[in-house]
Amino acid sequence: MTDTSAAAPAPDGVRPAADWGDLLAAALLGTDRRTPPVAARPGQDPAAALLEAAAISTVQRRAGLRPAAARRGPAPAPADPRPDLPSAARVRLAMLLTERAGSGGGGSRTAPDLAELLPQWLSAANRHGYRAPSALLPALLDAARARTDLRPAALTLAGPRALWLARLNPDWKFALRGGPPAGASDPAAPGSALDAAATQRVWEEGLFAERVALLASLRRRDPAAALALLSRTWSTERAEDRLMFLDSLREGLSQADEPFVEQALSDRSRNVRSTAAELLSALPGSALAARMAARSTACVTLRADAGRPALTVAPPAGCDSEMERDGVIAKPPAGRGERAWWLGQLVEATPLDAWVERFGGRTPAQILALPVTDDWQAELHAAWGRAAVRQRNADWARALLNTPEEDPSTPLTDPPAAAPHGAGHPGGGQGGAPVGGVSAAQAALGGHLSPTAAGPSWRDPAKLLAVLPAAERAAWVAEFIAAHGLSDAFRLLGVCTVPWAEPLGRAVVDALDIARDAGSYPWSFSGVMGLAERCLDPALADRLEVLTAIAEEPRDGAPGAIGYWSEAFQRLVGTLRLRATMQAELAAAPGQPAGAPDPGETEEAGDAGAEASER
Repeated sequence: MTDTSAAAPAPDGVRPAADWGDLLAAALLGTDRRTPPVAARPGQDPAAALLEAAAISTVQRRAGLRPAAARRGPAPAPADPRPDLPSAARVRLAMLLTERAGSGGGGSRTAPDLAELLPQWLSAANRHGYRAPSALLPALLDAARARTDLRPAALTLAGPRALWLARLNPDWKFALRGGPPAGASDPAAPGSALDAAATQRVWEEGLFAERVALLASLRRRDPAAALALLSRTWSTERAEDRLMFLDSLREGLSQADEPFVEQALSDRSRNVRSTAAELLSALPGSALAARMAARSTACVTLRADAGRPALTVAPPAGCDSEMERDGVIAKPPAGRGERAWWLGQLVEATPLDAWVERFGGRTPAQILALPVTDDWQAELHAAWGRAAVRQRNADWARALLNTPEEDPSTPLTDPPAAAPHGAGHPGGGQGGAPVGGVSAAQAALGGHLSPTAAGPSWRDPAKLLAVLPAAERAAWVAEFIAAHGLSDAFRLLGVCTVPWAEPLGRAVVDALDIARDAGSYPWSFSGVMGLAERCLDPALADRLEVLTAIAEEPRDGAPGAIGYWSEAFQRLVGTLRLRATMQAELAAAPGQPAGAPDPGETEEAGDAGAEASER
């Protein structure tokens, strides 16, 4: 065999190639500090000689490179049988994606913000069942990569071709984590209808993102098979992987999952144990829920206090190993007492129906109206609030929202029973009747009116509202805004369904109009105005036209505020009309002019702003 390690003699007139590492070292250090490994021609600068030698070496290395074996090209992209976008809607999508990637913000102050309309456009396109144009898939995936809130809708519109592209470009690997979009058919994708051998191969040999996608997709189709797949390798998984896999059981959690999740309470990882306890506490019939109920109901008792019933609280004296196994964290955060910390965790994990049974069949509203001795009311009600959110219990959420801060020395009258599920009035009464003598808005603020109050300190109205039916949620927020304006309403608006119901939309517009007439600074309401642009019913555009006029400056108003308000309302009206146009473009048949607005927008139920809290 011929030894090719020695350099072959250079032909006449061709300088031998120097070692590339020596050339690189001389270039980095500089020719003044290190002599180049090549001799300069007469009159040639050492630096020029170094660069010339580097160029020669580069050509020689490339010319001598042995070609790699040809690799098999990727399989063709899977077919997507869904219809194409109408031509006008296709142009609109290109504009929205271009605006997202462009300079942004350089246009007129009255021009709509196209980037903020992209999520709504994607949701509407998916309701029509369209597929994204092939040429726009890279830009669509780039948009979803930059904004996590776009990913579910963007991947649905992109369909199986998004997963095909994601396996070829690591920049889009996020698409693999969610499994195939609903309704998409991609035989090569993790989580598709694979046979048992292929499923096992992906589970044992796939990347972590592919395994998560496989488990999530299998969980949707066959929960028992997904649980069996996870059980086989559970003991060998890393702690951070076990946490992600366990969390995937949240979708479709049932009593059949209890034995597996119960075992996870003994996991080595505290995060895994905590997640297992949270999952089990969401199963009212689980053994953990029963254990927590036994502990917490022993701490809260109903007794007669001066001739009337009252709740007495005796928090746990310690946190034993069994409590820690069931998810109770022993060490409280700074500023919290140990016993109050333990009590809150026990009550939060207790099925709320246990309290109704414990207190003689009283309704949630009647239980919350009971005085609590020794200043334990805030701690107890806060824990019940967290339990209502975790267990998605609308009756308790409704009662908590309409519970004022009571003085235990004040005589109490039992409030009426909670309104039927889905009642339109936020106070739970019929026809707007007040609850216990105060309106729902007053009750939400602790029984007294205050323009900036947000209710008792223990309560998070936005989270509790998210548990209620959409119509009731909108009515509650509308009354809140009518009574107290927009200062504390931003997070509440963020959990209302889109487009806003007519009473809520009217309340927001009226509050903005009042703020304008008062000469308030318009930029103080920019967040709410942005929500209004995306969430008001587009049909209100013509009715709002009158607000775009420049009114007379109020005597005590901020200088120039009226002009800014006019621009803000012009942008609002322009955005609403653009949304109506986009709906019409999507409703048009492919190749036909835009027609009527999209009726499906009235059914969209997405959080519009509070990702203000998570987005």
